[in-house]
Amino acid sequence: MARTIVYPEEKLPVGKLIPLGLQHVVAMFGATVLAPILMGFNPQTAVFFSGLGTLLFIAVTGGRIPSYLGSSFSYIGPVLAVVSVGKELDASRIPLALGGIVASALLYLVAALVTMRVGSRWIDRLMPPVVTGAVVALIGLNLAGAAVSSALGRSLTIASRQDLLSLAVSGTTLAVAVVVAVYLRGFLALLPILFGVLAGTGLAAALGLLDPAAVARLQAAPWLGLPGFVTPRFDAGATILIAPVFLVLVAENKGHIDAIGGYLGRDLSPYLGRAYLGDALATLGSALGGGTPQTTYAENMGVMAITGMFAVRAFATAALCAIGLGVCPKFGALVQTIPGAVLGGITLVLYGMITLMGVRIWQEAKVDFALPRNLAIAGVAVTMATGLGLQGLTVHGVTVSGIALGTLLALLLNLVLR
Repeated sequence: MARTIVYPEEKLPVGKLIPLGLQHVVAMFGATVLAPILMGFNPQTAVFFSGLGTLLFIAVTGGRIPSYLGSSFSYIGPVLAVVSVGKELDASRIPLALGGIVASALLYLVAALVTMRVGSRWIDRLMPPVVTGAVVALIGLNLAGAAVSSALGRSLTIASRQDLLSLAVSGTTLAVAVVVAVYLRGFLALLPILFGVLAGTGLAAALGLLDPAAVARLQAAPWLGLPGFVTPRFDAGATILIAPVFLVLVAENKGHIDAIGGYLGRDLSPYLGRAYLGDALATLGSALGGGTPQTTYAENMGVMAITGMFAVRAFATAALCAIGLGVCPKFGALVQTIPGAVLGGITLVLYGMITLMGVRIWQEAKVDFALPRNLAIAGVAVTMATGLGLQGLTVHGVTVSGIALGTLLALLLNLVLR
């Protein structure tokens, strides 16, 4: 028996909207909260702007494209290159990263206007699958070192009982996330990050590894209050590092919208420019207030595919729930109690998944690596980005991250070798 599809424009009673909206909140929760923590941003602020961004996206697209906007992982590498001093995050440098995200959002806005004017064929020429796959893969590989150092400790040395306990927490987090992703079915299989974080944090609490200061802040935090807003500050070096990442969102969101159109049996390509515009404006507004860059979320697409529920009103309900969490300081303080060992375990899974998503793009597009052209584009870009890592390449005092340089190399080689 064929499954019934509820289309974006269909109305649903409030009694159904609330549980459907909460389902999408749960689906986006793990990744949307994890990304700002990894970048040193305030997760409460990020969730608040994810809700606002989703409402803005729905308004700009006229309710024709069901989607939830959450924190983009594509920006983690360049942002870390800006906000890190040595192996530690420096909160005073977050405004510089926000300035770079603002610049990236403005370039994304230009791409949206071009797409609305001339269509999406320019994207296919600029970023064919060999390029998009390479860009996605190099993001995951570029972050691999950070994931391992978080999981094993910054010194990469296991020399004490505390180190062993932290390793146990990282291992448990990793194991639970993998088991959920591989062995569970249906909606639960979409939540490996959430289950992994819950299991790892629970074990850390049982072993007494939670930070007492973070627990004290949780107890003292009020239930109601605005998130911590931060204004951007502009710097040429940070802008060069972060701005080019908008190209990843251009390719990523095109793939997501094509997939949603396939589920619905509708051609959504005429609305692609408006979708870019909504996402760009959501990212711009988020960065101006201290939030993370926004992107359409594969996790929520998975929920749609499983349930057949594409009603835009369910996403609007999820957005309102996210805004509610964003004005709850208690929620923000709770997220900040997640131990570093838990983040290390989950990022091992996450960055590995990002890397292999690039490989999947190559497989699905049947990219022929017997052709020297494809080998050169993917091989040079991935190797350069991975070799430079988060430290990047510094020229006359300006540092370009491995991700940014690898992306630019892939684009240039594609144009030159065409």
